Amino acid sequence: MAKLPDFLVHDSKDAVGVAVVEGIKKGQILTGWVMDKNKTIRVKSMKAIPLGHKVALKPLKGGATVLKYGHDIGKMIADVPKGGHVHTHNLKTKRW
Repeated sequence: MAKLPDFLVHDSKDAVGVAVVEGIKKGQILTGWVMDKNKTIRVKSMKAIPLGHKVALKPLKGGATVLKYGHDIGKMIADVPKGGHVHTHNLKTKRW
């Protein structure tokens, strides 16, 4: 049986994937499934990432727009390396 993914990416243009397992630790090699291309990718986690939070698929600079599910979900307010933890502490909506 194939290993289940640690995170999901809905659209290959997305900058983040969503953690679908608990207990992701710093330094762990994560497996992600890119759904629209039906392919597997690997990313090394730079921090612990809780279930439902996001992992950066590439380096993200402060001010950068972030795509998730193929849609703009906000902008970075801090730099995050590839494999970094992305959530409300470093990503804010553009609505206000």
